[in-house]
Amino acid sequence: MFFIFDLETIPDIEFIRRVLNDRESDEELLLEKASEELARNASGFLPPMYHRMVSWVGLWIENTGGPKQKIAWSGENEKEGLIKIFDAIGTYKDFGLIHHNGKGFDIPVLTYRAMKHGLQMPVRMNDYDIRYRYSKHNIDLVDEFSNYGASSWPKLKHLGQLIGIPFKQTGEGNEVYAMYKRKELDLIEHYCYEDVMATYIVWLYHQFTAGHIPEDQFNNFKDRAMSKLKEIQSGPPR
Repeated sequence: MFFIFDLETIPDIEFIRRVLNDRESDEELLLEKASEELARNASGFLPPMYHRMVSWVGLWIENTGGPKQKIAWSGENEKEGLIKIFDAIGTYKDFGLIHHNGKGFDIPVLTYRAMKHGLQMPVRMNDYDIRYRYSKHNIDLVDEFSNYGASSWPKLKHLGQLIGIPFKQTGEGNEVYAMYKRKELDLIEHYCYEDVMATYIVWLYHQFTAGHIPEDQFNNFKDRAMSKLKEIQSGPPR
């Protein structure tokens, strides 16, 4: 079984204040300072350590590529969310992971936040099968498409455009904090679900292109996934 997942996060304001020793600046100014002093990229996007999780969505798929079960969480209680995702991931003993930049962001976030809250991650998360960069049990699409950094890393949105499928209809990542402050947690989770379904579809295309899935099976899974994606993009449930 494989677990396709994505996290939605916001800046950990309290932690950032401690790191920068700044109790006086308003949030906007604080985040500007953090982008200048803590970010390691031109965009100013903060490294995983400075984020807290507010939502996650996971999709279990069988080794054949067929979808099995969706699981999700969103909320204010990050510790509760971490316990739920660790319980979900630990459902199967020999699970694998599929994600887009999960090695660079999502998995480090889970590790840092587990440390913060005094939680243990599933033991398999530290197995060689998962930790090994070239593992076929921990599939990061940015590695698969960039040949492990030999080429440039593709954005999920652009992969969708390449295969003629519109992604990121619910919102962009930099809008998550604004949604959180408006208490739109259901919308954040919905946005996260779109990312997971998009990741699943791109993975299906990659598996077919690489010759790992026969055409009839690929078309069946793709059509079902596209139907679900269109349902998600029609808007959050009311």
